[in-house]
Amino acid sequence: MAHSEKNLRLSILCQALSATFLLAGGALAQQTETAATLPLVVITEPSARPVADVLGLGDAPLARTPVSVAVIGAQQIEARGARRLADLLKFDASVSDAYNAIGYWDYATVRGYVLDNQYNYRREGLPINAQTFIALDNKEQVEILKGTSGMQAGTSAPGGLINYSVKRPTDAPLRSVRVESNSTGDTLLGADLGDRFGADKQFGYRLNVAGESLNSAANNSHGSRQLLALALDWRISPDTLLQVEGEYSRRAQPSVPGLSLLGTSLPAPDPKLNINSQPWSQPVLLQGLTGTVKLEQAINADWRWIAQLGTQRLTSDDRAAFPFGCSSGAAPVYDRYCANGDFDLYDFSSNGEQRSTNAAQLQIKGRLSTGTVQHHVGAAWLSSRTRDRFNLGAYNWLGSENLYQLQPLAPDLTPSPQGANRTEHSNELSAYDDIAWTPRLSTWLGLRHTQLQRSSEYPAGTAPKPYSQSLTTPWAAITYQLTPQHMLYASWGKGVESQVVPNRPDQYTNPGQALSAITSRQSELGIKAQSHELRWQVSYFSIQRPSTNLDSCANLGISPCTGAYDGSDDHRGLEASTQWHDGPWSLLASATLLRARREGSVVDPSVNGQLPTNVPENILRAQASYRVAALPGLTLQGHWSHEGTRAIRPDGSAALPAWNQLDALLRYDAVMAGTATSWTLGMDNLLDRRFFKESPNQYGHAYLFPAAPRQLRISVQASL
Repeated sequence: MAHSEKNLRLSILCQALSATFLLAGGALAQQTETAATLPLVVITEPSARPVADVLGLGDAPLARTPVSVAVIGAQQIEARGARRLADLLKFDASVSDAYNAIGYWDYATVRGYVLDNQYNYRREGLPINAQTFIALDNKEQVEILKGTSGMQAGTSAPGGLINYSVKRPTDAPLRSVRVESNSTGDTLLGADLGDRFGADKQFGYRLNVAGESLNSAANNSHGSRQLLALALDWRISPDTLLQVEGEYSRRAQPSVPGLSLLGTSLPAPDPKLNINSQPWSQPVLLQGLTGTVKLEQAINADWRWIAQLGTQRLTSDDRAAFPFGCSSGAAPVYDRYCANGDFDLYDFSSNGEQRSTNAAQLQIKGRLSTGTVQHHVGAAWLSSRTRDRFNLGAYNWLGSENLYQLQPLAPDLTPSPQGANRTEHSNELSAYDDIAWTPRLSTWLGLRHTQLQRSSEYPAGTAPKPYSQSLTTPWAAITYQLTPQHMLYASWGKGVESQVVPNRPDQYTNPGQALSAITSRQSELGIKAQSHELRWQVSYFSIQRPSTNLDSCANLGISPCTGAYDGSDDHRGLEASTQWHDGPWSLLASATLLRARREGSVVDPSVNGQLPTNVPENILRAQASYRVAALPGLTLQGHWSHEGTRAIRPDGSAALPAWNQLDALLRYDAVMAGTATSWTLGMDNLLDRRFFKESPNQYGHAYLFPAAPRQLRISVQASL
């Protein structure tokens, strides 16, 4: 009852604030003598958007901000046939897979750190929970901030942030239909509709609908998904814009668990093998209802404020026949399979998981002058509340299986202790000042103060374990314009995050407990260049973050173990990226060289000085496109990805070899019978290479995920 009352009070407060700002905005607009119109952003290329919402630094264009950001636009998403975040990781060398199983939600690694799905994701600039499937059909762009994000988020892992921006109403009528299918039998049908209406075209809408029959190369992985998304806006006046949008997403598909080491050897990377293929195996069901309301009001030509409300309701049924360790051998192991291919199989089920996030944000942005010094300033208040609730589930040992001869086993749904119910409430105040001292020299100052209140219940019905903390995360940077095209920058900042002890009372003395927040630090030095044909950036970064003993306790089988902090993760790296266009040719390329090390562990000294698991030491991405002059509308494209050696075991005793993948694409744009059409023929993994693409370590177990085999994809898009 107390939680419901608090949620109700937060909802009433948010509605009251929104209404107050709407009325105040109308009064201000009538009283303002200076012309005050909201800025109009016209997107002509996927990478041409001048700002990114993930930055939280006002309207500064990306070319002059002292941070590293990758922006992936809707045209790139559609051309690559991307369905999920994991499909976008090929676009930038700073990101890679972190545990991306077919049929499950996505995990990403940025600069060698795994992003926290509860804290490192944003939608329209507001916090969301990414423990679900996030559809891309209605996304205008996906923004990846690389580096410590203490300025942008109260708590988050130090790798960066990912923000999803939704498609908004179009000024010109839009009637687009898309059909796509591939060689595994996956078929998509989608529609994208937009227009404006009203006497002065003051109302706009954007409707995205998608339905897909899911099928991968893995056996018994048939599923389906649906999406319904609607975005509306109302141009109340030239000074006032109201935007409302929401989406409903549903996906049901069996997950495909990773393989593991066979003793000390790698198994064959078989992309068709699915251990989760028992007769009683059920799909993972992920449903989400998400939406935002945004009111933007220009006060005058220099100042405006923005009020936002966001809500997210997630429901999931997480279930699988799940492999973990091997107890059938002479010496049981729990971090891999036995050398002969034996492994233990568990019946895992957690139905009716409920996760909710509510957020309210007020911002004010503007510019002012103090003598000859120009300031672009902003301040914001963000209040968010998350609530996770779980029912009784199952995690029961069924017996031993063999990788080469899977047999049906009887299910066991004997209830196990449920996950820890968690509630969190945070209030955050932030401010920044972009100070232009001269036309060439600028400094940037930012500060965020966060008040956290958390509680966890484990097991259910016991007294909540409360935890509260206040955090302050500063950020500072300096930029110098060497030439009109070249900018040098340096930055320093702090980030904070909190980790939760796994819900395993058989091993941990404090299961489900949130540890006190820890502070990470990052420094970065870089140079950016931009001209009409060429853009490039080179940066060096160094990140230090305290680590925990959770992985060491799981890897070594320490029981009992009290979850606590132990040592640090130190990552240093060099990043480079370029975009080049010249006539019919275009090139996108990026590279990351990373030195990541685990240091100072007392619980497990063997990991000190070692490369963290599933972190490649180097990543290279390159994409080349050529528009064929002899046949206008025809574009040829090739994409190459390389990821270097990565550790499988924390002590460095096993490693995954480097791999390369080549993809090809042919696109033809033509007007047929008065209808603009785009025909795309793609071939992923053109050379049909067999390799393991990632080696995540979870709960003390090493998993191996094979790359998908060669896959042919064809799509047709018609704009009516």
